[in-house]
Amino acid sequence: MTRLSALWTFAVLNYLYCDVLGHMDADVLNGLLDREVDGMRITPGFLFGAGVLMEIPIAMVLLSLLLPFRANRIANLVAGAVMTLVQAATLFVGTPTAYYVFYSVFEIAATASIVWLAWRWAAPPAPARSPAHHPSAAA
Repeated sequence: MTRLSALWTFAVLNYLYCDVLGHMDADVLNGLLDREVDGMRITPGFLFGAGVLMEIPIAMVLLSLLLPFRANRIANLVAGAVMTLVQAATLFVGTPTAYYVFYSVFEIAATASIVWLAWRWAAPPAPARSPAHHPSAAA
């Protein structure tokens, strides 16, 4: 569904630009250089985990367009819920900056909307069978 893919794209762009701004924030940048931000150690394992987490919405941009209905609906429900919960939880780590809270509002709204749309998404109707393909029509 293109609407879901568009929402995932919107969320990813917000994640990215918030991170770009974070790298312009002297406190965050100094923390990154010291390998500790708001009490979190920035280790290769942490960075790998962050990469895996961010691959979820990136992959969902494409998967929302390619997966069949049932898998698509489940993937959007799970990925949307995970990303909504993770982003909401990050607001309680350290002291979030105003720009971080600003972008988080849009990120949470986008991923919560994905969950809502996926939850309400009904299966497409089965294609109608023409009488010519019905077994009794061959007689």
